[in-house]
Amino acid sequence: MRTASARGARVSRPRLTARTRSGKLKPMRVAHRRVMLGKVLFLLALVAILVVASGVIMTLGQVPMTVAQAYGAVLGRFWPSLCPAVDPLVAHVVWNIRLPLIVGAILSGSGLGLCGCVMQAVLKNPMASPFTLGISSGAHFGVSIAAVFGITILDGPYFLVGNAFVCALLCSGCIIALSMLKGTTSETLVLAGIAVSYLFQAANQLLTYVATDEQRTVMSFWGMGSLSDLNWNSALFIGTVSILCVLLLVSKAWDLNLMTVGDESAGSMGVKPAHIRLLIMVVSSFYVSTIVSFIGVIGFVGLIAPHIGRLVLGNDHRFLIPASAGIGAALLLVANALSMNLMHNVVVPAGIVMSIIGVPLFLYLVLKGKRKEYWA
Repeated sequence: MRTASARGARVSRPRLTARTRSGKLKPMRVAHRRVMLGKVLFLLALVAILVVASGVIMTLGQVPMTVAQAYGAVLGRFWPSLCPAVDPLVAHVVWNIRLPLIVGAILSGSGLGLCGCVMQAVLKNPMASPFTLGISSGAHFGVSIAAVFGITILDGPYFLVGNAFVCALLCSGCIIALSMLKGTTSETLVLAGIAVSYLFQAANQLLTYVATDEQRTVMSFWGMGSLSDLNWNSALFIGTVSILCVLLLVSKAWDLNLMTVGDESAGSMGVKPAHIRLLIMVVSSFYVSTIVSFIGVIGFVGLIAPHIGRLVLGNDHRFLIPASAGIGAALLLVANALSMNLMHNVVVPAGIVMSIIGVPLFLYLVLKGKRKEYWA
């Protein structure tokens, strides 16, 4: 029988520490820190690549300039004392023509890559992307209505943008509503997306069949995807939507990490998979609808960027989400630069160039990928 002093005595338990008796970090903790440092350096390298690539791309075009002149024109707008001798022609070309396209390409590409990443995570499907779920078909249907019947939501230069945005949201709403009838699972969302995609594709083909040659030209050109119409107003609108949507999606990175092991396991740890899946699909659909309404149909960005990031960083969405955004921005930035300089005096639609780049790159990723369960 224990004495009172024995009962009152505190039982000493071994402390769990990250250090050995000599004061050094344990090997596992050292390896973990090295991995985390490598991931952070990869993200910083992506930012550096985007900055350098933007400076080089600004020099491409009919108005010759150097990289130093391009950066000088950008910095001279904010700090005139740093770059007092800026050529007015160079400053005009950089600020009014080339820089809006570069900023728009970075914002659009990062949004498509980020949305592709979170969609693949919540749907547990490596083929999920903003376009395989039919959102682009809905936006194209809105453009077809404007071209054939003249029915527009907005007036002026953004009449196609308004229709594409509303119909893309309509398509996304149909997908989410159909999936909720059966329960918001990854399987029902994918199947509903396929069904709605084919429905809007059939409607587009019907309108293409009855359209005139001029109307058909407008529909086909928008469907090829192009960034040539981007300006500071459209870049500002996309940027504002990007800030709101990125903050919401990044805040769910830990929930996505838990959901990759299964809905039941995630539910046992306090996550509500159906609610998270619905929230992410609503936010990402709104985000993609905004981007698609301005640039048209550009595929492979949201499909390839997450795969590249996953090969380098793994499935930790704290790092995978920003990496997918950076890789998507780099892909679309390069595709847009090639589209404007690939042929003399001819601007090739960026969607065509992105497909030319995306197909062999995606096949390389498929062949290089490990033959095991995708989310293992």
